[in-house]
Amino acid sequence: MISLEQEIKQYFTKNNISFDDHSSSLKLLDFGFGDRESKRYFSFDAKEKCEPYQIKNWRQAKIPEKHLFILDDLAARKILIFAPNSGLVVRDNIHKSYHLFTIVDLFLMPKLRVNRQINRQVQTLKGKWLIDLRHGLHCQSLPDVFQAIESYLDDRENIFTNTLKCYGEYYGEPINRDGTTRIPKYWDKDYDRTR
Repeated sequence: MISLEQEIKQYFTKNNISFDDHSSSLKLLDFGFGDRESKRYFSFDAKEKCEPYQIKNWRQAKIPEKHLFILDDLAARKILIFAPNSGLVVRDNIHKSYHLFTIVDLFLMPKLRVNRQINRQVQTLKGKWLIDLRHGLHCQSLPDVFQAIESYLDDRENIFTNTLKCYGEYYGEPINRDGTTRIPKYWDKDYDRTR
């Protein structure tokens, strides 16, 4: 099986899609493509789950191993730099599936952050996110991932400025109703207080 990075490069080349390859950079996301002028340029990191995790080493993980993915906190913060047109593409080599996490998903979805101890020249900590692959958009193939990116770009304005209710439906997260019903006089009062 070729690496996800190689699969992505082949996909772009085969479909005559102009792209930027920054997969060797530590500061940029692995790939970018699209039209910058129309605000449809999308940058993303590409990650793979190559083998099952040893759950005994991740005692705080409450996610079944099949759905667990471990992401560096630093990688997540790097994706944030390129928001709102950025995300993460994960290929699960074990279960032969792809998952797209837009920056909105990474920001809103439930997650557990932990510090993993590392010992190189000095002992230190490295931030990790224990995330549930079911929180991302499940795709059967790489072309499906790129179709999902296009759909996200089409809906971006609605996601960021028009949707009033909680955005996203994340596995196992109940979103209940709470608070008193808001009526127009409350908005007027709020507006008057802040202007």
